[in-house]
Amino acid sequence: MKGTMMVLAALVLAQTAGAADVRSGYAAVNGLRIYYEIHGAPNPAHLPLVLLHGGGDTIATSFARLLPELAKHRQVIAFEQQGYGHTADVADRPFTFEQSADDTAALLDSMHIAQADLLGFSNGGTIALQVAIRHPNVVHKLVLVSTPWKRSGMIDGFFAGMDHATIDNMPKELKDAYLAVAPHPENLQTMFEKSRDRMRFMKDIPDGAVRAIKAPALVILGDSDVIKVEHGLETKRLLNGQLAVLPATDHMAVTSRTEVIVPMIEQFLS
Repeated sequence: MKGTMMVLAALVLAQTAGAADVRSGYAAVNGLRIYYEIHGAPNPAHLPLVLLHGGGDTIATSFARLLPELAKHRQVIAFEQQGYGHTADVADRPFTFEQSADDTAALLDSMHIAQADLLGFSNGGTIALQVAIRHPNVVHKLVLVSTPWKRSGMIDGFFAGMDHATIDNMPKELKDAYLAVAPHPENLQTMFEKSRDRMRFMKDIPDGAVRAIKAPALVILGDSDVIKVEHGLETKRLLNGQLAVLPATDHMAVTSRTEVIVPMIEQFLS
């Protein structure tokens, strides 16, 4: 992604092309008004696919290119988590992976969706793992894209850099996307700090908890990701899943490699 305007334009074009098949709204969940989008019509051959965006992201910055491709053959639900994008923050509640997992399960319950496939990118993948651990009956299959769940899985120096990160280190496209849609754009600094601190104080998920997940899993990451390839392999082994490592691909580019990942995601989910 070269900039926010390109990302947002891609999503707008996708929605315009099939506007009749896109609905959006807000759901009252756990003290939040969560913004969601539903793309595509229900397909009796497939469960709904839920997209969980990355840290600091919106639906568009994580999934502008991927979402319209996946929605061609199945219903896709994407939403923005506490304090991100269109969803206002709850001032006295930090960002945690566990709480976001509970919010995800509660949102699906409010939509009367008993079970779904989950695709999470980056922090969204960690949330997807927590949904599978905390609400196992909700999850049918997992697609984990560039997903950390253990501190040792991040590249060397990641946490040292996070300890000293300021809002000046936040990519401009993420800042612009937040400011364009947030109900309280003045909360950009708070959103950044809560997102940073969720990673700074990240705790490992025990190996046993990951191994106990029964949902089939597809693990995808780039060979130049902030997630170590070895961590992706460990995830694949514990989940007895499938692994794909994309060549010449960094963290922010993984979900844009639609020509590579869409066929493998569709085959896995089908």
